Amino acid sequence: MVSLGHSHRRQSAASNRSSVDESRSDGPEDETTVVEPEQGNVLSHIISQLRPGADLSRVVLPTFILEPRSMLERITNFMAHPETLLPMPEIEDPTQRFLSVVKFYLSGWHIKPPGVKKPLNPILGETFTCYWEFPDKTHGYYISEQTSHHPPKSSYFYMAPEHGIRIDGTLKPRSKFLGNSAASLMEGIAILRFLNRGNGSKGERYILTQPNMYARGILFGKMKYELGDHSFVRCPELGLSADIEFKTKGYFGGTYNAIGGTIKNEKTGEALYELSGMWNGEMFAKDLKTGKKDLLFNAQKAKPTPPLVRSLDEQDERESQKLWYATAQAVKARDHVVATDEKTKIEDMQRDEAAKRTEDGVEWHPRLFRPIHGGPGGPDEGEEDLDWILNANIDGSTPQKQVEQILAVTPIIPGQNFREKNPIPPPRNRTASYNSINTPAAQPTSEAPQNDPIDFGQNETTNSGIPPAPPSGPADLYAAQTQNGGQQQKELEGRLKSTSTSSVNNTDSLIDFHQDMKQNLSVVDGHSLKRQDTDTQSLDEFVDAQG
Repeated sequence: MVSLGHSHRRQSAASNRSSVDESRSDGPEDETTVVEPEQGNVLSHIISQLRPGADLSRVVLPTFILEPRSMLERITNFMAHPETLLPMPEIEDPTQRFLSVVKFYLSGWHIKPPGVKKPLNPILGETFTCYWEFPDKTHGYYISEQTSHHPPKSSYFYMAPEHGIRIDGTLKPRSKFLGNSAASLMEGIAILRFLNRGNGSKGERYILTQPNMYARGILFGKMKYELGDHSFVRCPELGLSADIEFKTKGYFGGTYNAIGGTIKNEKTGEALYELSGMWNGEMFAKDLKTGKKDLLFNAQKAKPTPPLVRSLDEQDERESQKLWYATAQAVKARDHVVATDEKTKIEDMQRDEAAKRTEDGVEWHPRLFRPIHGGPGGPDEGEEDLDWILNANIDGSTPQKQVEQILAVTPIIPGQNFREKNPIPPPRNRTASYNSINTPAAQPTSEAPQNDPIDFGQNETTNSGIPPAPPSGPADLYAAQTQNGGQQQKELEGRLKSTSTSSVNNTDSLIDFHQDMKQNLSVVDGHSLKRQDTDTQSLDEFVDAQG
């Protein structure tokens, strides 16, 4: 996410900082974006790109509200506070150990840029790796890959071998329009393991889900960023769970950025702690037995520790920072014309690759991750919602051997040679974003979408490389309403009516996305994790134009 009013760190020849250190919001006022006059209202962009039958779950917002880094890199916010992460496995008291996991879970949400910014959508097979150097001279390692494009799935692995900590996760975001808001429904789970705890090789596991993200005021008023709805932390080995609500501001009252929740014993149902505060400020945990309320985490005083990344010259062209270099530089410079052109080059490259694979009869597979082998008796039983997991056994008898196993997967630290396994067949015309910054910008062809700031997936291909069907609706609304007695208009109205959800007390058809948000999360270890809306009743009932 871009920080428009701040300087940016220069590239290092030896090791780059992750852009997390360029992406921090320093106050509540930084969560509001005022659209500049020359950029117009987001509504005009949406209208200009709407097509009959467009899939609203495939939404990419205009480049002026893009963050100059990929979602694969943004996930590292989760691990940016090692001072909360590293001590956890050594806490002997099970309840206090669980509480420390909740503290760690809540510590990363404040890391965001000013305003409403959306990370770049990773392309299929894109990777990002990085590492952390801790004060005790140990290290943490992170590997990620985009394992699916439609639907998008970002799979990741993190491990601090000397501390016995491992995290596996897959993020599955879905985008929806909700009146004057756009929602990113953050599906998928992460599994945090303490390898020195529990029984067996899986250790003591903590299953984590994420809150949803909302951009308010996309049609009128000031745009506002919010986290919302319920997320969960659950440890099946300890029988403890936390239900954490990220509260959205209601129509008549409430406040932004508030959290609340409880920690309870799942076996007895006893509530142990009450959580409260602000996810971008102070958060508290109240012991319900003693009534004592303690500060859990202070996001305003905490300083994130950004990871280290190999220099661009050492990176493969499909690694995130090198792949999106030209786009990110244009976004930082607020040159939205160049940003759109560079972003289109990457998307065209992905379409070319898909077409080439289809032509050659090649089936695509992730290089670094494998499918989960779940089900009764499977090696990944109970972890089916991960979908993908690192395709390597990290089971060395010592931390040093585990480090060697991790570094054998793919380059992470400076000086490692790149040895690609399962290479993706190159397209006819491959474009490298990092190299393109030093060459004249390619002129768009008549076949390529021109100035397409809102992407509903109408120009995308699926993993199979099958191109989408051309739009069946009219290219001109006036012609649809006037030619042939308005037959095209009637057909469009009929199509919308047949695919919409009708109101109970009204015969008119309304598009309703709320039912999707009420679905239960998948079952993990026999327990159903439910995502619940907040008590604001309607998530799009906001007065964004006030103030």
